[in-house]
Amino acid sequence: MPKSSEQEIHKSKIGGQALIEGIMMRGVHKTAMAVRIPDKSIDVEVWDTQKPHDKLRVFKKIPVIRGVFNMIDSLVIGYRCLMKSAEKSGMDLEEEEPSKFDKWIEQKLGDKMVTVVATIGAVLGVILSLVLFMFVPSLIVWGLNQIVSLGFFKGVIEGVVKIVIFICYLALVARLKDIQRMYQYHGAEHKTIACFEAGLELTVENIKKQTRFHPRCGTSFLILSLIIGIIVFSVVSWSNPLIRTILKIVLLPIVIGIAYELIKFAGRYDNWFTKIISWPGIKLQHLTTCEPDAEQIEVAIAAFEPVIPENLEEDRW
Repeated sequence: MPKSSEQEIHKSKIGGQALIEGIMMRGVHKTAMAVRIPDKSIDVEVWDTQKPHDKLRVFKKIPVIRGVFNMIDSLVIGYRCLMKSAEKSGMDLEEEEPSKFDKWIEQKLGDKMVTVVATIGAVLGVILSLVLFMFVPSLIVWGLNQIVSLGFFKGVIEGVVKIVIFICYLALVARLKDIQRMYQYHGAEHKTIACFEAGLELTVENIKKQTRFHPRCGTSFLILSLIIGIIVFSVVSWSNPLIRTILKIVLLPIVIGIAYELIKFAGRYDNWFTKIISWPGIKLQHLTTCEPDAEQIEVAIAAFEPVIPENLEEDRW
């Protein structure tokens, strides 16, 4: 297996995502997902990262704009892998006897049931996120402003409300047993990438010694987007909470694009500026990552090894 030099830190492009009893790793040329299946063995799937005729490839290289396309791409692939990992891990075997409604849905939709239900779930999730992180904070601040004039501080207070909601959400979700398992796999993903970047052999012992916090984490991206949003959304009208929400949705691609570029910069360099950029996300990763066990690290290794390119220069930031 090719590995980076022990004398030089290798800033890798490889990123990943925790799944249900598994991990997905995405490299320059290959993407792989590894899942611990019911018989305790590790199931691994590998496919090409880039589609041969990807019409959007050119947009994924333009600064700021590429952030939106890459985020959508990552969300789609990540969601598909998450659904597939649930099936592979045997999660459906633990479900209770289906209700009459479940049986009726399955009879009407047949083989398309999982796809339809997953799509509906994804759409509802997006709607809930927009309401929770865009409309509700605007409504709260708009209401406060009717009581006492907040002036210039309206945008800052709205941003703080968003961040508080986000942190509370993460803290509550982290209490769920299944999510804690995913957070352990999240930690295994980060530790494995850190081990590779340090130029060490990918073994359970080496990976255990690594930090579970990484500057290119999705958690860091989300909190950075919220912070940047405070600045960008400060120019949006406060005349009506609904109108403000719509205008913020329009400006959202700009926020995502800037956050993406900053995360890339933080992953490439290690200086005082990148430490400032990474600090909020690193702190939040105390909630979204947990220390993995040896079996979870084995899954991370199984997902990581197939995506390492033969030429490591192609994998440098």
